[in-house]
Amino acid sequence: MTISFLGTGTSQGVPVIACNCEVCTSDDARDNRLRTSILIEDKGKVIVVDSGPDFRQQMLRANVQRLDAIVFTHEHKDHIAGLDDIRAYNYRQQGPVDVYADARVQAALKREFYYIFEEFKYPGIPQLNLHTIGAEPFDIGHVHFIPIEVLHYKLPVLGFRLKDFTYITDAKTVSGEEKEKIKGSRILVINALQRQEHISHFTLDEAVAFAQEMGAETTYFTHISHRLGRHRDIAKELPRGIELAYDGLQLEI
Repeated sequence: MTISFLGTGTSQGVPVIACNCEVCTSDDARDNRLRTSILIEDKGKVIVVDSGPDFRQQMLRANVQRLDAIVFTHEHKDHIAGLDDIRAYNYRQQGPVDVYADARVQAALKREFYYIFEEFKYPGIPQLNLHTIGAEPFDIGHVHFIPIEVLHYKLPVLGFRLKDFTYITDAKTVSGEEKEKIKGSRILVINALQRQEHISHFTLDEAVAFAQEMGAETTYFTHISHRLGRHRDIAKELPRGIELAYDGLQLEI
């Protein structure tokens, strides 16, 4: 199974286009971060976790020719806004894309993309099949997902464990019960927004502490704000076994 990072950035703290900060003007490609998302490829199945505002650009950049499913972590715009662009895959594949989301996220999709769900189907609108997920594990093809619920301030957000790989974005607190689902992961991906305290995201120090508590062989940080700093500078500070993820990073699990 191959995991590709389509994006490792966030809308939080994104500057204006004309920003001249050291991250925005960096010549290091690892500092050029689109909104957070991963691509999972396994035995012919192609699955994306979250389709944010950069979804179209990400899929073109990664030359993704097929899309079987999208799995949503939660309903914030930086994770769902690109859903409309599945229509290119509908056309190419001549069929709908499977969408996996809990009931609350489905309600948000029906509000934000109401035209997809109306009784009268306007020609060319995105086609999808909704699947309801919750706390119970589920399969997409041969890929087995174990949901992990974390809190993004007070909003429940789903992370997922696949084999010995765990992927979590937008976490601020994780219960002891959910931590047990993470323990034993060889690879952990967790959000590390910035150095400053934040109401709904792990700071860099909090993410390091969480990574060390979970004890994965390697932990990657994602959902990175430009406020965190340049990749090469932060990488020098991180303890052994903890790294910053970057757009285009690929892992075999």
